[in-house]
Amino acid sequence: MTDIPSPAPPLPVRIAGTGSYVPERVMSNAELEKIVDTSDDWITSRTGIKERRIARANEFTSHMAAKAGQRALEQAEIDPADVDLIIVATITPDTLTPATACYVQQHLGCLKSVAFDVSAACSGFLYALELARHSIGAGAFRNALIIGAEKLSSFVNWSDRNTCVLFGDGAGAAVITPSLNGGGRVLSSQLGTDGAQAELLNIPGGGSSCPITIENAPQQLATLAMQGREVFKHAVNAMKRASIEAISAAGLTSQDIKLLIPHQANLRIIDAIVERLEIAKEDVFINLHKYGNTSAAAVAIALDEAHREGRMERGDKILLVAFGAGLTWASAVIEW
Repeated sequence: MTDIPSPAPPLPVRIAGTGSYVPERVMSNAELEKIVDTSDDWITSRTGIKERRIARANEFTSHMAAKAGQRALEQAEIDPADVDLIIVATITPDTLTPATACYVQQHLGCLKSVAFDVSAACSGFLYALELARHSIGAGAFRNALIIGAEKLSSFVNWSDRNTCVLFGDGAGAAVITPSLNGGGRVLSSQLGTDGAQAELLNIPGGGSSCPITIENAPQQLATLAMQGREVFKHAVNAMKRASIEAISAAGLTSQDIKLLIPHQANLRIIDAIVERLEIAKEDVFINLHKYGNTSAAAVAIALDEAHREGRMERGDKILLVAFGAGLTWASAVIEW
């Protein structure tokens, strides 16, 4: 009987560089007061958002993704020609087909790369991280560019005061490579989905189940719809559970976490997670007030800003956690 050799252990991977991009146009709460029945006090007290960025009409998701990706590649000192995997996480693609990642490949000149999208809403960047981690760990690829990018302003119902105040546009990126000589690594991750709750947060129209027609166009079905209270409850519970599981899988405790980078959707959700994890508020990175909820881009933008502001040091343990439509959730613990 021939012994079957044990598979080689997966290669550890690390984040070699980060990048982000947000559009120039700032939309303040005061501007929204002129569009819908709302106020700066109402928005700030319920969400923590003060302003958000809005892309130009001719500025697409792929354009923002490429700019964030270029900055991540420059920081990682990796030539676009050496990228062999591009994953773009988005729910606001340039087109239904081809994937937005194909346009990003074209913009950046990563001509040797495999390129595709993932759709996991606000959890998408961490889903992309998990895919890249295992692809590189198995030896199938070496240099991956993962990007979370959204042009949510194209899918917002600007007459719905409960949702239009929440969202903004932008992109964040990271370069994932093998970790050599102990130069940081992704320690653990957790992903989850509850499709039974899909109706709580969705874009009901525009797909094969509900094509947009002349008859239903006035209903604005191709815009974001959300049952806020139910989403809040699920978000807090899922993000807490995913965080605890990722920390445990990394062999750590919450006291070992030097920086928490949560999904930037609502300050009340972030405060609830911080309280349940017993992490000090000064160890939490928040930029929600500047950008609002940028879905798949949110954690990625926050990661890049925290990195460039010097919030992480070599060896620090970083916790990333997100929650979004699907319902989906994800977490990851990174040794910087």
